[in-house]
Amino acid sequence: MTASDQRAYFFKIDTTIKKVRYVFQKRLDEAGMELTVDQWVLLDHVFHFPGISQNALAEKTAKDNPTVTRILDILVKKGLIERRMAEEDRRKFNLHLTTAGTDKYHVAFPVVAEVRKIGWANLSDQDFDDLVRILDTIYLNITG
Repeated sequence: MTASDQRAYFFKIDTTIKKVRYVFQKRLDEAGMELTVDQWVLLDHVFHFPGISQNALAEKTAKDNPTVTRILDILVKKGLIERRMAEEDRRKFNLHLTTAGTDKYHVAFPVVAEVRKIGWANLSDQDFDDLVRILDTIYLNITG
Protein backbone atom coordinates (compact mmCIF):
# COMPACT_ATOMS: atom_id res chain seq x y z
CA MET A 1 0.00 0.00 0.00
CA THR A 2 1.38 3.39 -0.97
CA ALA A 3 1.16 6.59 1.02
CA SER A 4 -1.45 7.95 -1.42
CA ASP A 5 -3.67 4.94 -0.65
CA GLN A 6 -3.75 5.98 2.99
CA ARG A 7 -4.36 9.72 2.54
CA ALA A 8 -7.84 11.08 2.81
CA TYR A 9 -7.42 13.36 -0.21
CA PHE A 10 -11.12 13.20 -1.13
CA PHE A 11 -11.95 14.51 2.32
CA LYS A 12 -9.46 17.36 1.81
CA ILE A 13 -10.96 18.20 -1.59
CA ASP A 14 -14.49 18.05 -0.19
CA THR A 15 -13.78 20.26 2.82
CA THR A 16 -12.02 22.79 0.61
CA ILE A 17 -14.95 22.89 -1.82
CA LYS A 18 -17.41 23.35 1.04
CA LYS A 19 -15.39 26.25 2.47
CA VAL A 20 -15.05 27.94 -0.93
CA ARG A 21 -18.81 27.56 -1.56
CA TYR A 22 -19.55 28.99 1.90
CA VAL A 23 -17.36 32.06 1.34
CA PHE A 24 -18.66 32.46 -2.20
CA GLN A 25 -22.29 32.36 -1.02
CA LYS A 26 -21.54 34.75 1.83
CA ARG A 27 -19.99 37.25 -0.59
CA LEU A 28 -22.90 36.96 -3.03
CA ASP A 29 -25.32 37.57 -0.16
CA GLU A 30 -23.32 40.53 1.18
CA ALA A 31 -23.33 42.06 -2.32
CA GLY A 32 -27.11 41.67 -2.53
CA MET A 33 -26.89 39.47 -5.62
CA GLU A 34 -29.92 37.32 -4.74
CA LEU A 35 -28.18 34.33 -6.33
CA THR A 36 -27.09 31.00 -4.94
CA VAL A 37 -23.75 29.51 -5.94
CA ASP A 38 -25.56 26.93 -8.07
CA GLN A 39 -27.60 29.64 -9.79
CA TRP A 40 -24.38 31.53 -10.52
CA VAL A 41 -22.78 28.41 -12.03
CA LEU A 42 -25.66 28.01 -14.50
CA LEU A 43 -25.81 31.74 -15.23
CA ASP A 44 -22.06 31.73 -15.91
CA HIS A 45 -22.28 28.76 -18.28
CA VAL A 46 -25.22 30.20 -20.22
CA PHE A 47 -23.28 33.49 -20.50
CA HIS A 48 -20.28 31.67 -21.97
CA PHE A 49 -22.32 29.21 -24.08
CA PRO A 50 -25.37 31.11 -25.38
CA GLY A 51 -27.91 28.75 -26.88
CA ILE A 52 -26.69 25.76 -24.87
CA SER A 53 -29.19 22.96 -24.41
CA GLN A 54 -30.34 21.93 -20.96
CA ASN A 55 -28.72 18.50 -21.36
CA ALA A 56 -25.39 20.02 -22.38
CA LEU A 57 -25.62 22.45 -19.46
CA ALA A 58 -26.20 19.57 -17.05
CA GLU A 59 -23.19 17.75 -18.48
CA LYS A 60 -20.89 20.80 -18.37
CA THR A 61 -21.86 21.61 -14.78
CA ALA A 62 -21.84 17.97 -13.57
CA LYS A 63 -25.40 18.33 -12.29
CA ASP A 64 -28.28 15.96 -12.90
CA ASN A 65 -31.15 17.03 -15.16
CA PRO A 66 -33.78 17.43 -12.41
CA THR A 67 -31.43 19.75 -10.47
CA VAL A 68 -30.67 21.80 -13.58
CA THR A 69 -34.40 22.03 -14.38
CA ARG A 70 -35.19 23.23 -10.85
CA ILE A 71 -32.44 25.88 -10.90
CA LEU A 72 -33.36 27.01 -14.42
CA ASP A 73 -37.00 27.37 -13.39
CA ILE A 74 -35.87 29.76 -10.65
CA LEU A 75 -33.62 31.73 -13.02
CA VAL A 76 -36.42 31.95 -15.59
CA LYS A 77 -38.83 33.15 -12.88
CA LYS A 78 -36.25 35.80 -11.87
CA GLY A 79 -36.14 36.93 -15.50
CA LEU A 80 -32.43 36.11 -15.91
CA ILE A 81 -32.61 33.22 -18.38
CA GLU A 82 -35.05 32.36 -21.13
CA ARG A 83 -35.77 29.08 -22.86
CA ARG A 84 -36.09 29.36 -26.63
CA MET A 85 -37.41 26.53 -28.74
CA ALA A 86 -34.60 24.90 -30.72
CA GLU A 87 -35.02 25.42 -34.46
CA GLU A 88 -33.70 21.95 -35.28
CA ASP A 89 -35.96 20.14 -32.79
CA ARG A 90 -39.15 21.75 -31.49
CA ARG A 91 -39.10 19.40 -28.48
CA LYS A 92 -35.88 20.95 -27.16
CA PHE A 93 -35.01 24.35 -25.78
CA ASN A 94 -31.87 26.44 -26.00
CA LEU A 95 -30.95 28.68 -23.10
CA HIS A 96 -30.08 32.35 -23.33
CA LEU A 97 -29.51 35.13 -20.84
CA THR A 98 -32.03 37.93 -20.87
CA THR A 99 -30.83 41.52 -20.74
CA ALA A 100 -31.39 41.38 -16.97
CA GLY A 101 -29.39 38.12 -16.86
CA THR A 102 -26.48 39.68 -18.71
CA ASP A 103 -26.60 42.68 -16.39
CA LYS A 104 -26.68 40.39 -13.33
CA TYR A 105 -23.70 38.44 -14.71
CA HIS A 106 -21.63 41.62 -15.10
CA VAL A 107 -22.53 42.83 -11.60
CA ALA A 108 -21.89 39.44 -9.96
CA PHE A 109 -18.68 38.58 -11.79
CA PRO A 110 -16.46 40.97 -9.78
CA VAL A 111 -17.69 39.26 -6.58
CA VAL A 112 -16.78 35.88 -8.08
CA ALA A 113 -13.40 37.17 -9.26
CA GLU A 114 -12.62 38.50 -5.77
CA VAL A 115 -13.36 35.15 -4.13
CA ARG A 116 -11.15 33.43 -6.71
CA LYS A 117 -8.38 35.96 -6.05
CA ILE A 118 -8.59 35.38 -2.29
CA GLY A 119 -8.55 31.62 -2.73
CA TRP A 120 -5.62 31.70 -5.11
CA ALA A 121 -3.45 34.09 -3.07
CA ASN A 122 0.16 32.92 -2.73
CA LEU A 123 -0.23 30.38 -5.53
CA SER A 124 1.25 30.55 -9.03
CA ASP A 125 -0.02 29.83 -12.51
CA GLN A 126 2.06 26.65 -12.38
CA ASP A 127 0.24 25.66 -9.18
CA PHE A 128 -3.05 26.11 -11.03
CA ASP A 129 -1.84 24.04 -14.00
CA ASP A 130 -0.65 21.31 -11.62
CA LEU A 131 -3.94 21.31 -9.72
CA VAL A 132 -5.98 21.00 -12.92
CA ARG A 133 -3.72 18.21 -14.19
CA ILE A 134 -3.98 16.31 -10.89
CA LEU A 135 -7.75 16.71 -10.58
CA ASP A 136 -8.25 15.72 -14.23
CA THR A 137 -6.12 12.61 -13.65
CA ILE A 138 -8.09 11.65 -10.53
CA TYR A 139 -11.34 12.19 -12.45
CA LEU A 140 -10.19 10.01 -15.34
CA ASN A 141 -8.89 7.32 -12.97
CA ILE A 142 -12.23 7.16 -11.18
CA THR A 143 -14.41 7.28 -14.30
CA GLY A 144 -12.05 4.91 -16.14
